[in-house]
Amino acid sequence: MRTYQLGRGENRPVGDVDVFRWDGYEGVGAMPFRAMWYRVPAGGISPADQHPELELSIVVRGDAAVEVDGREPVEVATGDAFLLESGERHVVHNRRESEPLVIFSAYWYQKEADHG
Repeated sequence: MRTYQLGRGENRPVGDVDVFRWDGYEGVGAMPFRAMWYRVPAGGISPADQHPELELSIVVRGDAAVEVDGREPVEVATGDAFLLESGERHVVHNRRESEPLVIFSAYWYQKEADHG
């Protein structure tokens, strides 16, 4: 068994958001996906992002509001998850003014065979 601890990896900030990608941890290269934690400051928002990978995210701490393709943000509470499809432009808002929002995300490329 291996353990991975938030904040122990290299912080690669994106704007005001702290990003801890798993590629620096031992043994992660053998996984069929990539992963990261990110921390959005109190009352802050993530930079807009859009990528070809699918992204499954779990809110570890705080309350998120996830805006996709400019639509009204969807509330996602601690312990809940959201899945972003390939190409969806997204922004994550931290609804709490007194503590950071922490999210764990796993992301991967969808195989052609998965398209049905």
